[in-house]
Amino acid sequence: MQATLLDHDDTATTGATTGVPGEPVTADEWAAHLASAVPGPQTAAMLALLERGQLSTTGRIDALKAWERHTSWIQAQQVGLLADIEADALDATPNEIGWADYDWNFACEDVACALKLSGNTAADRLAVATALEGRFPTTVSLLERGEICYLQAKAVAEVTGTLDPEAAGQVEAMVLPKMPTQSVGQTRRALNRAVLKADPQGAEVRHRRRREDRTIWHRATEDGMATWTAFLPVPQAAQLDAAVDAHAATFADDGRTLNQKRVDALYDLVVNRPAGQDTPGGRSAAVVQVTVSLDTLIGVDEEPGQLKGYGPISAGQAREVAFAPGTIWRRLITHPKTGLLIKTDPATYRPTAEAERHVIARDGTCAFPSCQMPAHRCDLDHIQPFNHQDPQAGGATEPDNLMPLCRRHHLLKHRTRWQAERNPDTGEVTWTAPTGHTYTNPPHTHTHT
Repeated sequence: MQATLLDHDDTATTGATTGVPGEPVTADEWAAHLASAVPGPQTAAMLALLERGQLSTTGRIDALKAWERHTSWIQAQQVGLLADIEADALDATPNEIGWADYDWNFACEDVACALKLSGNTAADRLAVATALEGRFPTTVSLLERGEICYLQAKAVAEVTGTLDPEAAGQVEAMVLPKMPTQSVGQTRRALNRAVLKADPQGAEVRHRRRREDRTIWHRATEDGMATWTAFLPVPQAAQLDAAVDAHAATFADDGRTLNQKRVDALYDLVVNRPAGQDTPGGRSAAVVQVTVSLDTLIGVDEEPGQLKGYGPISAGQAREVAFAPGTIWRRLITHPKTGLLIKTDPATYRPTAEAERHVIARDGTCAFPSCQMPAHRCDLDHIQPFNHQDPQAGGATEPDNLMPLCRRHHLLKHRTRWQAERNPDTGEVTWTAPTGHTYTNPPHTHTHT
């Protein structure tokens, strides 16, 4: 196959057959090249070289990355067009749009019809595009270069939606450097934390206002089922989760899955209101964990805290949890530079309760990239296998050799050719796929940067 592209002096060259030393030739080589190339019209012309039937498994992963980078580039062009469409609608006079008696913006309908979207989705696309073009040109530039995806750019616009332009710019500056290496969920958590740092007083005001909106609703679904939803403050949600988990742990092992037991536990707690039942200790106890600096705790500063399973919360919410009746405080020692928890413990196959608590607090979630299963619902896996014949020979049961993995990713690590390594100095877990591609899961740090 041949492909024609225009170089910088507009001279046509044949990309696949020029024979220039070092130039990609095979489909796999083109996939690897385009997976890291800055996308644009010229590189888009080369995508036709990525024929599925000519790619190896490794090449298909690279091709997927190449297409994703170009998808981001295309979506950046759409952002500009959507912002222009919104601006055109706002600039139009009533007579131009034909509705002189109404102050309506018809951009939403135009976009919804053109792209076969619902009205709400089209309105969302327009609002995000307008915010990105007006407030965050640097984020749009990263999107256009294929370094971030549209959902990350969308998160920037949405999470900062209530901030003034100056504060929004501060938030963007704080999160932008790490966005190209983050998943969408990691970007949203970084943004939420940055908003709390950029406008701590405003965060408290917004939180108090939003508390007034707390509500419960349900929606019927297929086959006689329903979705039951509560909108409530994060500390209450964490306490609700902990109480449900603790009650579910009292149920017999009768074949129900954990999720089924949690639903039944919620129903039992609300409808039957069991009283006087002792909850078991250890991981199943109703524990809500918030990590907060001492200065924030005593009110000297307003640095946000970290609520396990939910992410950053405002200083006021952190103090609310910390000073709630019956709260137990545990001191966690962290490294001054990395923010990682520091602790070592003995070497038996099953970790001690202290080592278990340490790893759960240190990592927060499953150590597989992008997985957000809370660590307290995960298995604790030995990174270097435990030596049952000679426990002193390696694979020690200590925090540096343990990491939380949800059951799915625990099985993946042991039953497939995926491999994982944890850097004890940085806390990063590097996964190597069977194709040879590597992916890094960043540490769950306890610093305030």
